[in-house]
Amino acid sequence: MATVELLIIDELGFVPLSKTGAKLLFELISQRYERGATIITSNLPFDEWTATFGEERLTGALLDRLTHHVHILEMNAQSYRLAQSKAG
Repeated sequence: MATVELLIIDELGFVPLSKTGAKLLFELISQRYERGATIITSNLPFDEWTATFGEERLTGALLDRLTHHVHILEMNAQSYRLAQSKAG
């Protein structure tokens, strides 16, 4: 995955990761750091990511890599799916 031009991780934090899963994702992000583009979507603010990764230190190290040389887009709009279903 380190050689893939663009990696998209959708809905990070929707389900907490196992300890092994959190470490593997950290390794993947570390390998891609400054080598490939990554898009991550999440409904969680950064201060709640520790619940997903289980360890404060691991979460801090991951966020350090993810937030360096990035564009952070915060969107607080109504759900597109919800609006579409209400429209009929």
